[in-house]
Amino acid sequence: MATIAVIGAGAVGGYYGARLAQAGHDVRFLFRRDLAAVRERGLRVYSPLGDFHLEEVAVAASPEELGPADWVICSLKATALESARELVAPCVGPNTRIVALMNGLGIEPRFAEWFGAWRVFGGMAFVCINRGESGVIHHLEYGRVSIGHALDDPAENATLEALLTSGNIETVVAPNLRYARWEKLCWNIPFNGLSVAGGGIGTQTILGDPELRETAERAMREVVRMGNADLVSLKSPARLPEEEVVGRMFSLTETMGDYRTSMVIDYVLGNPLEVEAILGNPVRRARELDVAVPTVEALYALVAHADAVNRGERSLLRPEDLPSGDSSGVPRLDP
Repeated sequence: MATIAVIGAGAVGGYYGARLAQAGHDVRFLFRRDLAAVRERGLRVYSPLGDFHLEEVAVAASPEELGPADWVICSLKATALESARELVAPCVGPNTRIVALMNGLGIEPRFAEWFGAWRVFGGMAFVCINRGESGVIHHLEYGRVSIGHALDDPAENATLEALLTSGNIETVVAPNLRYARWEKLCWNIPFNGLSVAGGGIGTQTILGDPELRETAERAMREVVRMGNADLVSLKSPARLPEEEVVGRMFSLTETMGDYRTSMVIDYVLGNPLEVEAILGNPVRRARELDVAVPTVEALYALVAHADAVNRGERSLLRPEDLPSGDSSGVPRLDP
């Protein structure tokens, strides 16, 4: 059995870590908000695959308490990427492998710079999941993890695949790591982006409104095209099949109910948004490749503005900002 340190034990890290602990691995969780509750009551998962309760959970308030591990699963928000180094480092020994179970583009290069590419993997979780009360995780649907090694080493991929499948986690080894990143972005960019650009909406609103649905499809097709251009630039033979990807992503989303994306939850709660990792970095890569992505660029601009408002860096108009006696604030000529 492996020793596993989970850094960023929110809904995603908590769920996959709990699955591995259920399978008998020595899993140690770095908790912040849920620390006291998990120490007192354990970790409970509600899932269509079967509910379960880990009564005794190894938890810590600092990475130093976790100590070196065989594997580190880092599932921090991309907004906290720069803090990952100091959180992960105390858990890294001579043979430790690191799985960046995070959203966005440009994640693994930072871990490779800090710890060496040979030990770094990317993991893309295709899962519907939310946190409940402290110490409770609600797994709603799906759960597949697509993986890739930073150096695309087949033997290393097989090692991670074996670990995850031992926890009954559906695992797919992607053709390469960049392919896996772009495949996840095919869903994240349109649905996370529109959920915030739409003012705080769920997936059923996007699917049910013809204009929003068409916008989501345009954005998704743009992601496929910039992903394939990126793969060409890397001399990879792998390609994202546009029609298959669009059909599959929309079919999966239809079954989710009115799912709240991770980005819209952060938006509603006033938290920083993963706008640069999910939208900004792909847009910048498309510009480098000279690929036109007008829909994705528009989503990036709108979500970046919403994030700036959330951070208090920009303001919105209020009723008191308008001229007295005129709710429109626009000069007009009476007939």
